[in-house]
Amino acid sequence: MIAGIVTAFYLAGIIFAIEAAMTVRTSQGAVAWSVSLVSFPFVAVPAYLVLGRSKFEGMAEAFESRADEFDGLLADIQSRLDPWEIPPGEGPSRHAAMTRLSKLQLTRGNRVDLLINGQATFDSILSGVAEARDYILFQFYMIHDDGLGRRVKQALIDRARAGVRVYVLYDEIGSKGLPESYVEELRAAGVEVSSFKPTQGARNRFQLNFRNHRKMVVVDGRMAWVGGHNVGDEYLGLDADFSPWRDTHVRLEGPVVLQLQMTILGDWYWATRQLPEMNWSPQPAEGHDKKVMVFPFGPTGPFETASLFFVTALNSARERIWLSAPYFVPDAAVMKALQLAALRGVDIRIITTGKGDSLPVYLAAFHYIRELRGLGIKFYAYKPGFLHEKVMLVDDYISTVGTPNFDNRSFRLNFEVTSVIVDKEFAREMKAMFEADFAHAENIDPDSLDERSLWWRIGVQLSRLAAPVL
Repeated sequence: MIAGIVTAFYLAGIIFAIEAAMTVRTSQGAVAWSVSLVSFPFVAVPAYLVLGRSKFEGMAEAFESRADEFDGLLADIQSRLDPWEIPPGEGPSRHAAMTRLSKLQLTRGNRVDLLINGQATFDSILSGVAEARDYILFQFYMIHDDGLGRRVKQALIDRARAGVRVYVLYDEIGSKGLPESYVEELRAAGVEVSSFKPTQGARNRFQLNFRNHRKMVVVDGRMAWVGGHNVGDEYLGLDADFSPWRDTHVRLEGPVVLQLQMTILGDWYWATRQLPEMNWSPQPAEGHDKKVMVFPFGPTGPFETASLFFVTALNSARERIWLSAPYFVPDAAVMKALQLAALRGVDIRIITTGKGDSLPVYLAAFHYIRELRGLGIKFYAYKPGFLHEKVMLVDDYISTVGTPNFDNRSFRLNFEVTSVIVDKEFAREMKAMFEADFAHAENIDPDSLDERSLWWRIGVQLSRLAAPVL
């Protein structure tokens, strides 16, 4: 029996080593997996089953099973959005690349409200939920059964009892502490609830390393919210260890809402194989005409869309790149884009958290900060509490507010989404927000990092080595 198990592990190690050599994204990763799978199969084989897959499988097949229905729906949505879409030639220089990557266009006729911190965000979301007349799509990576979680639950139950269709989607890992009683109370009121279910399908049972990190709400196809907040008291600044919590969301109205609705509906279909009826008639925001698009990222296609999005944005900058990165662990392509932008004379300012919630990720950031020294890039550590927002300002007219972190997991393993706003007035609001954050931060001097203790520097290097799987 023991001999058979040992033989099976070694055979599996050889088979997976061949697969890793052919499919792993980088040569370094392919070598590391291949050597470890052959040398230490008892540890490496289970690790590879969970961590080795770089593409999320099964989703394309799920949609192909109802291809005719989806093709008809997409054609109908496209025809309705056509009058509100901006051709690539009329957008910013990176518009064409973003359109090809996202398969979505920049739209006009939109309103965008910047929501700074949790109180403003959830006041806005709960007010919008209360206005719902037909349906609510409510998707968050993390939902807690705490004060805010219970307020949200009751608000959704109230609308469901009023005859509004309510759909709630959450990630199993992000919401691992959510009790079944919370879910059952929603269902008892008529709310449709599901986890994302990444392991659906016999071949996908080890697909545990992928997360749906999106945070989105759509009400009646008329208004929507997207950004960095999850549903939990800490996002209102009520966690003593991380308070005040610093985060940002946006509220959207106009044709762009349908793009976010398509994103949520795709996730809901994967999880449940249900395709609910939705409002697909674009409704321009009266008195507003901001240019906005939604950019969903995910590990399902041939391209690493999140990483390419950031590279495209950084390469397009001529005057300014200001970004907030709670987890600053860029890949090689993004590092080169930052270096080139700095060499072009772009004003680059990166603010990260001064209080990390994950020590390895927090320490790994200092390796990359040190690697970018001597280029004039300004680094800041936000000091009052935990900085969690995922926002960027490029030049004086392009802003992004969404869910992706500046790390390997968001670049390659997570389902993420961001809003892209092309508007000078909104960019001025973003600039003021950044300046307020800089005023509450300390400068990080990359040249001074070599003066820190030996143990600290060893910790940074070990954390950097673990960055690809953090």
